[in-house]
Amino acid sequence: MSFLEAVILGVVQGLGEFLPISSSAHLVLVPWFFGWHDPGLTFDVALHVGTLVALVAFYWKDWLLLIKEGFSRPSTSQGRLFWTLVVATVPGALFGYFLEEQAETVFREPLLIGSMLIAMGIILFIADSCSSKRKGLEQMGFGGGLWIGVSQALAIIPGVSRAGITMTAGLLLGLKRSESARFSFLLSTPIVFGAGVAHFFKITPGDLNLSFFTGVFVSAVVGFLSIKFLLDYLARHSFGIFIVYRLLLGTAVIMFALIRK
Repeated sequence: MSFLEAVILGVVQGLGEFLPISSSAHLVLVPWFFGWHDPGLTFDVALHVGTLVALVAFYWKDWLLLIKEGFSRPSTSQGRLFWTLVVATVPGALFGYFLEEQAETVFREPLLIGSMLIAMGIILFIADSCSSKRKGLEQMGFGGGLWIGVSQALAIIPGVSRAGITMTAGLLLGLKRSESARFSFLLSTPIVFGAGVAHFFKITPGDLNLSFFTGVFVSAVVGFLSIKFLLDYLARHSFGIFIVYRLLLGTAVIMFALIRK
């Protein structure tokens, strides 16, 4: 992998992991469009480490408070939120464990990815248009958290988007846009951590080259900026720009895939 490819894929991961556009889809599509080789497991680990660094750098104070309240005062709003996140993490972790092989093979078909980009764009549009968007996280409860956690499990299919599906589920519960995004980011922390740990021990010290550290650094910096941008953006705007992007990209992917056949 060249240095430029590592930078581009790091940017793609940093944007796609936190914006509702599907990082996994883009990490399949970018090499597919340009004819690059599969970056492989080592670089996948680098990207997960980078996005985990972004999440921890942005939310470390929140997590310290959540963990403290969760174990010392579970009945408080922050204590309940901690245990809601624990409950919501389980479905995604189980689906990721049992469907890992499919995620690396059959789910990477461009026609499927293009279709999921469009389908989730339409569902996000409906949720963003029809939901009340009045609730805060303290009004959600365990049932709502479980609902978002189950929805997150679908993100194993590239094109769905972990951020996109969890924010959509949050909107359908009546959460404010910025609150659905915050819960989505907090929920992604243990999932990204687990994915990184699961694969980290499969690589060797010799794999830790310039491309690896470039991927970590670029995805961390871009990911941090993406989190900040989206939270600020959703405080004033709808998901419209991301919906249009998903529809256009999904259509282009399907057309390109059919032409290639």
